[in-house]
Amino acid sequence: MKNTTKLYGLVLSGGKSTRMGSDKGLLTYHGIPQRDYAYSLLNELCDSTFLSIRSEQEAEIKKEYKVIIDQDKYRGPLNGILSAHEAHPEAAWLVLACDLPLITKSSLQRLIQERDPKKAATAFATSESVLPEPLVAIWEPQGLKSAIAYMENAQSSCPRKFLINSDVQLIQPEKDEVLYNANSLSEYEFAKAKVSK
Repeated sequence: MKNTTKLYGLVLSGGKSTRMGSDKGLLTYHGIPQRDYAYSLLNELCDSTFLSIRSEQEAEIKKEYKVIIDQDKYRGPLNGILSAHEAHPEAAWLVLACDLPLITKSSLQRLIQERDPKKAATAFATSESVLPEPLVAIWEPQGLKSAIAYMENAQSSCPRKFLINSDVQLIQPEKDEVLYNANSLSEYEFAKAKVSK
């Protein structure tokens, strides 16, 4: 049976970037700000794409970009994901954090191809950790409803903990490095060197 749930893209770019010391979404690895690069990747693959941002970022966003402003009902990255779910509860969300500079279009295509809409989410997991990566994942509407219930009683706002305790489709990327997360200046320099090779 063909899955008819719309797949929307969400670039998570509303974090404070405290470890990096500057907005991770504005760092350049591919010649343009990373949030723009991530948006263009998702825009090629999804029915519609949005930037997840804080309200004070809205003035700096290009007019052609669709945005979802964090509602600040939840803590951590789930704040942006659940704000998107609230705006479009009928859609599944392909979520991509803006601090994953080595992600590729082919990796995202694979995630979409191997998606299981009957599960809470379809997520990448490195072969080393075998833990779901919630910020490169397709979150299904039913899974997001469960995440709201989880957040009401959870001690932790960690989306990975929610996925670990849910029925999730896990996919290993062709190379673990596509899930490399750049959160500090040294990690930025490492990722930039990898991209330019």
